[in-house]
Amino acid sequence: MSTVVKIMEKTEIENLLKKISHAKTDLPAGMIARAKIKGHTLSVYKSNKVMIQGKEAESLAAELLGATAPADRKKSIALAYDQYSCIGSDEAGSGDYFGPMTVVASYVSKKNAEILKILGVMDSKSLKDPKIIELAEQIIPIIPHSLLVLDNPKYNQQKMRGWSQVKMKAVLHNQAIINVLEKIEDRPDYIVIDQFAVQGVYENYALTPIPERERTRFETKGESKSIAIAASSIIARYAFIKRMDWIEKETGLDIYKGAGAKVDLQAAKIIERKSLDYLDSITKKDFKNRAKALNLIERKRS
Repeated sequence: MSTVVKIMEKTEIENLLKKISHAKTDLPAGMIARAKIKGHTLSVYKSNKVMIQGKEAESLAAELLGATAPADRKKSIALAYDQYSCIGSDEAGSGDYFGPMTVVASYVSKKNAEILKILGVMDSKSLKDPKIIELAEQIIPIIPHSLLVLDNPKYNQQKMRGWSQVKMKAVLHNQAIINVLEKIEDRPDYIVIDQFAVQGVYENYALTPIPERERTRFETKGESKSIAIAASSIIARYAFIKRMDWIEKETGLDIYKGAGAKVDLQAAKIIERKSLDYLDSITKKDFKNRAKALNLIERKRS
């Protein structure tokens, strides 16, 4: 299956929608229309992007849109890694008291790197949650990836065994990369890991050998250097957001990200409404927020 993405003017989109039969309801966030045309899927987004997916996507795009994705390449500036086919890995949730740690590795071919740029994939730290969700739901069907979720009970168990966060990350990143290599037929030019530890420490903690070691690179601020890392960051953040939404539904409270004072207050409320054991099941016990929440309750009672 191939994918073509084009940024269009609103008037062009309006004219396109007049020519085709399309669905307007039950659509993912950020999408305004979807259609099935000649065995292909056409999706139109609020961001004025039109995506066509299918065996002959380029031909159908030329017929319907007047141009294919390569004509739009001048709209984006390629970084060095994005001139190659790469696997990139990143994680989310490691600095948040509530919620799990999510790790993702993604394979982005040279062709898909251009498509992801047109879609707007970039450093997820500069994107708000609604945009993360919109982008993730667009790219998940396109790129081979592996999502690993370390839930809070398992995280807390590993902490009790003496594992550091760095060790957990190394094990998860390495396994996610191995999973992606098993999914793809092509050998990547590079494997790029968003650096959370120097290579020697990573290798010591990973438990299994680094696959394609000679092709592996570690990059600080990797999301801004590799579209494959940026894509993994968005999918990892998306998975984390969805699990935080679940915690909010379970507790009936607004659950804040990070580890600040607002987090302490919500943690204290959960202890009072449910129990400390329940709080521990949805949080990382080693964070100082736990003790601060207990202190807030003690002060309230005294």
